[in-house]
Order: sequence, then structure tokens, then C-alpha cells
Amino acid sequence: MRIVLQRVKSASVSIDETVVGKIGVGFVLLVGIADSDTEAELDYLVRKITKLRVFEDLVGKMNLAIEDVGGQILSISQFTLYADTKKGNRPSFTKAGAPDFADKLYQLFNKKLRDTGLTVETGEFGANMQVQLINDGPVTIIFDTENK
Repeated sequence: MRIVLQRVKSASVSIDETVVGKIGVGFVLLVGIADSDTEAELDYLVRKITKLRVFEDLVGKMNLAIEDVGGQILSISQFTLYADTKKGNRPSFTKAGAPDFADKLYQLFNKKLRDTGLTVETGEFGANMQVQLINDGPVTIIFDTENK
């Protein structure tokens, strides 16, 4: 799995000009899934994301996790994280998970995040979405389970 995490002050996702997910302080997660991913990758990433200490404490040090600040998550499926641009100018997406499999794992990932007690909003798997966010920091972290 590949996830791009951005710390945000607020974020929303819209489909056809209708907001389908909206959060305040927290994380926007852009989530890419490969066919080789398993529930073990989901568990690893849920643990890493929910315990990640990138929110500032009272002295301005990044020392707090998302639950410490009452943060929320906006999770967006994004198969383009598996784009292969080695040949030509048009990316190939053959390394991205098959849609049915990827959707199933994406839904399970979001459930596991919710099971930690966090509020998790989502877009719609496979939809053309517009994401708006106010990046905080900016803090952007990339997770790739091939490199854990």
C-alpha cells in the first residue's frame, strides 16, 4: 500500500459539486492499494497513522498524535499512487490493485481506522473527486509498505 498523509487544518471532498466528506483538524490520506496487499499492511498502516506524532504540543514540538488533538481523517482512494512513468509520457497503472479487490481493502482500511475511535470521512471509490484542503505546516509524509 502507498499512502500520502497530509496534516490539515480542514479538508473536504466533493463529487459533482456535492460535498461527500468534510473534516476539521486532522489528516487527509491519499490511499493506493496493490493486488499484493493484505490485511497485515492495513493493520501496520492503521497503527503507524494513528500513533504518528506530528501535531504540536504546548511548546511547539511535534509530539502529539491525532487522537491527542481530537483530529479526524479524510480518506481518499487514489490508484494513481501506483503510476509507472518509466516509459513514454502516459502513465501506466498496471501496478494498482484490481478495482474490486482494492475497493474491498480500502473499505476495510477505513473500518479499521474507525475502530480506533477516530472520525473517518471518505470520498467514493473510483469516482472523479475534487479535494480541497488547508495544509498545515505543510506536513506531508509518505508511507509505502514495500519499505516498512
